[in-house]
Amino acid sequence: MGAGQSTNAQVPATYALHVLRVTPGSPASQTSIEPFFDFIVGFNGKDSFSGDTDLDTAELERIVEEHEDKVLDLLVWSGKTRETRVVPIVPSRGWALEQQAALPPDDSGVQPQPSLLGLSMRMCEFESATDNVWHVLEVLEGSPAESAGLVPYGDWIIGWSGGVLTAENDFYDVVEAHIDKPLRVYVYSYDFDNLREVVLVPNRHWGGEGLLGCVFGFGYLHRIPSEPAGRNEGRNLPGVQEGGSGFTDHEVVVPADIPRSPPARATRSSLDHPQHLVVAHPRPTRPHGTTGQGAGTRRSTVTPGSSSGTPVGRSSVSLNGDSSPSS
Repeated sequence: MGAGQSTNAQVPATYALHVLRVTPGSPASQTSIEPFFDFIVGFNGKDSFSGDTDLDTAELERIVEEHEDKVLDLLVWSGKTRETRVVPIVPSRGWALEQQAALPPDDSGVQPQPSLLGLSMRMCEFESATDNVWHVLEVLEGSPAESAGLVPYGDWIIGWSGGVLTAENDFYDVVEAHIDKPLRVYVYSYDFDNLREVVLVPNRHWGGEGLLGCVFGFGYLHRIPSEPAGRNEGRNLPGVQEGGSGFTDHEVVVPADIPRSPPARATRSSLDHPQHLVVAHPRPTRPHGTTGQGAGTRRSTVTPGSSSGTPVGRSSVSLNGDSSPSS
């Protein structure tokens, strides 16, 4: 169940439910639904692509409850293939009740409502939801990024355990807020087409420049390449299923997951980010040797204002010394 099949539906008009987390052992974990890349845009015979109306979350909750212990066909749009597929799922409370029975009693005395799907989602404009990714371009030897296993050109940071990253500076804010502390981030590998959790420990005493010793690309040239449909037929892909202390951007849980407190948002002073141009690769490849002519210039800073190269397009940032944003 849950492998899904493609449909000929067009891209949804505006809003969809962005899948942020799939709870282990839940009905959703038995399907092909992937965190970050998948968006629920409709259900059953009702296609949210037809007409100008967006997905009605209240109606979806009602439909899910009506299909408890029955097969419900969800329409799921993939940010990878840019196609919509039908994913059958059987909503159930049994898995959640078993897990709740094993938990110690809550001091508040309020029993959380069991989730029928095991999905944490948020309503968002889907077209730009997958644009906020940080492409790993360079990893320095002996750096925290190397110790964590980040792969140049093949890896993208797509989020962290505390929630959703909705703007370019969000990731750098989070890094500065975790100096000498473990930071759990979610990393997508194009080479292996999977998500994994990586623990970074930003610090200034690892022996080189920057908090992470890593150069990132952000913007149009550094988005995750679209992949052809059918690339992963016949295999189940691991996804980010653990972690997540909370998601604050209009979190919608169908019908309800155990509530989580919103992550603390640190403030930051205004700091400049260096610009960085790298040629986009249709298929990520490892860098070989030095950069040849026409491949663009690299820029990194040790102190604010000291830089080399010419900024072009959107930015790539090296988390170097005091030039890193703080949070």
